[in-house]
Amino acid sequence: MTNYRWSIVALLFVATTINYLDRQVLSLTWDEFIKPEFHWNEDNYGTITSIFSIVYAISMLFAGRFIDWMGTKKGFLWAIGVWSIGACLHALCGIVTEQYVGLHTAAELTQAVGDTAVVISTVSMYAFIVARIVLAIGEAGNFPAAIKVTAEYFPKKDRAFATSIFNAGASVGALLAPLSIPPLAKATSWEMAFIIIGALGFVWMAFWVFMYKKPEAHPKVNAAELEYILSDRDANGDAEKAEDPNKKKVTLMDCFKYRQTWSFAFGKFMTDGVWWFFLFWTPSYLNTQFGIKTSEGLGIALVFTLYAITMLSIYGGKLPSIIIRKTGQDPYAARMKAMLIFAFIPLLVLLAQPLGTISPWLPVIMIGLGGAAHQSWSANIFSTVGDMFPKSAIATVTGIGGMAGGLGSMLLQKSAGKLFVHAGETNMQFLGFEGKPAGYFIIFCFCAIAYLIGWMVMKSLVPKYKPITDM
Repeated sequence: MTNYRWSIVALLFVATTINYLDRQVLSLTWDEFIKPEFHWNEDNYGTITSIFSIVYAISMLFAGRFIDWMGTKKGFLWAIGVWSIGACLHALCGIVTEQYVGLHTAAELTQAVGDTAVVISTVSMYAFIVARIVLAIGEAGNFPAAIKVTAEYFPKKDRAFATSIFNAGASVGALLAPLSIPPLAKATSWEMAFIIIGALGFVWMAFWVFMYKKPEAHPKVNAAELEYILSDRDANGDAEKAEDPNKKKVTLMDCFKYRQTWSFAFGKFMTDGVWWFFLFWTPSYLNTQFGIKTSEGLGIALVFTLYAITMLSIYGGKLPSIIIRKTGQDPYAARMKAMLIFAFIPLLVLLAQPLGTISPWLPVIMIGLGGAAHQSWSANIFSTVGDMFPKSAIATVTGIGGMAGGLGSMLLQKSAGKLFVHAGETNMQFLGFEGKPAGYFIIFCFCAIAYLIGWMVMKSLVPKYKPITDM
């Protein structure tokens, strides 16, 4: 049996890595390089990240349908092409701001005061929002396309593991980001950081064009591997059964009739924002709480360590397979059991602030374990869609869940930005912390319990394995 399916997973892994590198450039440059130049505060940054989240959410709703309609190969090319253009567009935001306010250099922007500084912060914020919108529209296609490819190339029993491998690209992208982006911005400029990282997507597109075909048509997939890939199709009348070509096409609204859709969407709504908060705000947290910059050696080491810990998540996709093998449970029951285990681990984030009084390494470790739990949770919650829905609806339902996750993230990002500004201005106190550290503690408390809430609602909506058979 050939093993070409793992080459496809490797491509998905690289795409997801690039996806998260592009997403991370702003979070690793704004506090040290962009904030002084454009006179931003946490509210400006929170507005930008929240709008990115809501546009990503809305785009996810349609990205799945787009991938289903366009086809996996062309759909993925469109997605990564658009988000790579969006990543590069960030580099033009300084030029746009200079032209609008009539200044000519970054130094003049930085030295501006009074009303001019307010105009600079406002104009630059809107310029970044435009670039961020383009990035969000493109990035929304990554996971619906990747999940659809996984369903094409793997039987159900292997999908969570395959998903955990490509989903680990999120951790690897976040891991490579602090090693590459701040030093790159420091050595050249923050603009060049966006351009160089953004250009990686165009390189990936060339590999995708030549390497991807559906397994039934791929010359590098032999009969034995194809038989394995299709091994659970039509079995037990489940959601993998061959579809009647004369059957009415499932619409977007049809998907909302099923409790399985709402279960997946709520799980994403409660938890996606937590990961994005860790991703977008940890560099700023280290600077705010400990005065550690991400372009310095200690800052690079801390952020690298955080995302190195999240790499533990690659084992998260394997846990359901172990449970199935040992207990004989169906994939959904095994996945929910694994997700409950992962839902308890983020409770460690409650210790981040108290332990931060001892050393900055300790909150980084706690947040890293929470991030690893999220990625393990994420690999499995994505796979529940393939458990329940026919392949023709997988990308669409994944898009609905992505929209819910983006909406939850928007609310968390905007609330965090406003909370941190308010906490700093009022010297707010919370459980022994004051000012912005108190604000971070409040957000960490939510992050810690979000997964248990999400799991309980998911379990109540879909207590047992119940595939959709009437689509």
